[in-house]
Amino acid sequence: MSRYGGIAWARPALSLRPGCGWFRSSRERLQMRLRNRTHRKPVAADRRLAAVMFTDTVGYTASTQTNEGHALDLLRQQSELLRPVVALHQGREVKSTGDGFLVEFDSALKAVQCAVNIQRRISERNSEGGQKPIRIRIGVHLGDVVRTGPDILGDAVNIAARIEPLAEPGGICVSGAVFEQVRSKVTDQFEKLEPRVLKGLAAPIDVYRVVPSWEGSGGSVARDAALLADKTRIAVLPFANISPDPNDEYFADGLTEELIANLSLVPGLKVIARTSVIGYKKAEKKVAAIGKELGVGTVVEGSVRRAANKIRVTVQVIDVATEEHLWTAKYDDDLDDIFAVQSEIATKVATSLPGSLVQPQVPVPELERPKETQAYLAYLQGQSLIWKTDEPSLRKSLDHFQRAIETDPTFARAYAGLARAYINLGNEGYLTWTGAIEMGQAAAERASKLDPDLAEAHELLGELAFMADAPAEILDKELRRALELNPNLAQAHSMLSSLAGSFGILESYLLLADEAYRLDPLSPPMIRRQGEAYFNSGQYEEALAHWKKHIESDPLDAYRGMAEYCIFKGDLAGAEKMVREVERVAPNSDPAFLWRGYLAALHGDRATAERMIAKIDEVFKKGSSRQSSIGYIYYALGELDRFFEYMVAAAKNHTLQAVRVRLSPLLAAARRDPRFVMLVIQAGRPMQASKHAG
Repeated sequence: MSRYGGIAWARPALSLRPGCGWFRSSRERLQMRLRNRTHRKPVAADRRLAAVMFTDTVGYTASTQTNEGHALDLLRQQSELLRPVVALHQGREVKSTGDGFLVEFDSALKAVQCAVNIQRRISERNSEGGQKPIRIRIGVHLGDVVRTGPDILGDAVNIAARIEPLAEPGGICVSGAVFEQVRSKVTDQFEKLEPRVLKGLAAPIDVYRVVPSWEGSGGSVARDAALLADKTRIAVLPFANISPDPNDEYFADGLTEELIANLSLVPGLKVIARTSVIGYKKAEKKVAAIGKELGVGTVVEGSVRRAANKIRVTVQVIDVATEEHLWTAKYDDDLDDIFAVQSEIATKVATSLPGSLVQPQVPVPELERPKETQAYLAYLQGQSLIWKTDEPSLRKSLDHFQRAIETDPTFARAYAGLARAYINLGNEGYLTWTGAIEMGQAAAERASKLDPDLAEAHELLGELAFMADAPAEILDKELRRALELNPNLAQAHSMLSSLAGSFGILESYLLLADEAYRLDPLSPPMIRRQGEAYFNSGQYEEALAHWKKHIESDPLDAYRGMAEYCIFKGDLAGAEKMVREVERVAPNSDPAFLWRGYLAALHGDRATAERMIAKIDEVFKKGSSRQSSIGYIYYALGELDRFFEYMVAAAKNHTLQAVRVRLSPLLAAARRDPRFVMLVIQAGRPMQASKHAG
């Protein structure tokens, strides 16, 4: 495993030699090890229930005899594809068995989802053409394992190893025990095979093959259709405010966000982030249309009425496919009981979904409860403003969070809100970058100290570490911890994607960007990250399709992305049209100045390019660092000395856009310059080979 934890930052070393005793099929090696261990002295062991996934490369031994170097290269590629997917589904890689992997999961659902995504990623890679295909088989079983040190033993391992060869090349087989656990929780179809008597077992067991949905599936279209059928993908629409006082709008918004946060803690649910659902506030759209746009199978909607210290909450849970109500409920309580109401609603929503992992008698995890109701109301007011982009709103959100903290100094989530407000002020240019980092860090550390299990605090610490170019180990540790506590944090997936991209690790970069986008599909930052991941990793047509899809939901990023695409393709006339659209949507924005200047430079219009540099520089002097944008315009002018001057300055103040510098095809010439290596080292991101790194 990598020293950076969950993401395989470095390629695994391979030390196998043909002809040696270990150079056999992974299944045979594992069985031999298990037999040998039965004669060893017993050691301290930990027995528990686990899902075990076993993979094996099809035809590996034969391919090594034909071309050993080629076989090892394919094995390396397979590892780079597989490891990020395992990390994403919280799997623990027990061992690499040469041409396969033994992986342990804490649930059968995670194991099956991981197996399907592995085969999907490999299928997508094979469809690119121009390279020899990779084919693996996967077997999954649920049962007792015995942990001895880092290794695991037991029937679950034996059975998974013997189920794997029953799968077709590129296929997945699971045991009956796994099937019973996941049959109503995944959209994949299963086909029962003839009962098999596996070696070492007295009685036959049921085995199922997963019907492949990943081959010839039409890529994102098929994935979108699968998401719609998944009832555990859920969107909580903004609750309507029907209070006598319109100023109580924040309370309805806050209740929406609290329910999203509560449901996000439920194992097995994929909950769409608040930044994507807020656009449906007072929208006149049918549930079916909303479900399609967000890629969800279930929608929650409702209303809230507050009068003095009394509240009335009405909730409905709707099946997107049929538009039928799964259940409705009405609550009349005192304001002081709002937490009990939220908890009951979250539990009922979770247990009402088809195939829910939560049993009716088991409450979902609860959010932190402040000691004072007034602290909570101030917190909700801060949350209602925190995702605004104008300075007055963000400053006011700070005031509300500070008031919540003054009322209840132990309220950890209020400190997390304070840290988020500082970060957003810095991102929008209303606060110096270093100031945002310093004040945000102090607030996030306080939140984490008060509540070590607050996922948002760990995500904020990771995000701030990224902003400050801290060592990758710190980022990875904090962001991974955040996702352990709450797998639905889109921002944590997004930050890990950026970290992987800054190292040139394309599989993790793409996979994590896609996960963030699926959790927050209408959020401009996630839309931008997904499009950039496609473009920077060489999937140019996918990037173009992505931008076209989001012209209405995120016009600024869509037109900016299409301008980059046209410039890369040499279509300067098309780029001109896109830049004009950027200027129409956001005339005084950094993207408008950057791409007007960049395009002018390509046309040889130095006067316009320098005028745009002056405009960006003016923005920079107000506190928002845009040195990278100035550097890009000088790059388009062909002035590499000035380009590196501004890039080094950006690296020093922690504002270098490391992923773009590292991977963008527009900057390929800069990466051939000897100064590029020193720039990347100064930015704290060691060089690592990448086929798209220029």
